[in-house]
Amino acid sequence: MEWSPLIITLQTAGTATVATFFLGIGLALLVVRMRRFQGLADAVITLPMVLPPTVVGFFLLLLLGKRSVIGKFLLQFDINLVFTWKAAVIAAIVVSLPLMYRTARGAFEQLDPNIISAARTLGVSDWRIFWHILLPNARGGILAGLVLSFTRALGEFGATIMFAGNIPGVTQTMSTAIYAAVQANDYDLAGQWAMIIVAFSLFFVLLLNWWLARQTKGGALWS
Repeated sequence: MEWSPLIITLQTAGTATVATFFLGIGLALLVVRMRRFQGLADAVITLPMVLPPTVVGFFLLLLLGKRSVIGKFLLQFDINLVFTWKAAVIAAIVVSLPLMYRTARGAFEQLDPNIISAARTLGVSDWRIFWHILLPNARGGILAGLVLSFTRALGEFGATIMFAGNIPGVTQTMSTAIYAAVQANDYDLAGQWAMIIVAFSLFFVLLLNWWLARQTKGGALWS
């Protein structure tokens, strides 16, 4: 059994999760503070969550492929994204970002605005408010978004196979390895990869539930 799909999957999901953590929180704060076009911005950011992943991958090809404006510009610097590991990371980011964004936004919107107003009245900067008030009090939702984003990136298939392909040792993740195994009529190998994905996803979701249960029991979730 070749273990490269597992390594590539963990590298891809890990890198994508780091990116979605910062992007999701940043976009959540931006949308929460918007006074106009909030609904439109929310719909655009959430769209990859409701679209078929293959459609997301198709649009990534149109946007970043060699024939696109961005693709032609990158080729001037010998940068090609399609059918590379970077493409797998981008696909994972796009499909998992809405989960991080939605949970972070929900956590921020549940905070008492009077706390932030009081901090500003005392002369606390927005940067300190973010680090010392927003993040600590929204940590439950942010952690949930982080786990959901990671597990979503872990099992990403449609956008990945459209934009990054299924190249063994380069872009073949566990999900695309399952597809390849089924195509080759190797159901034993497909089942092994499927069980590994289930085990990883179940472990992280159970870990999240355990942590949230401890925080809730201790009354420290929003303290």
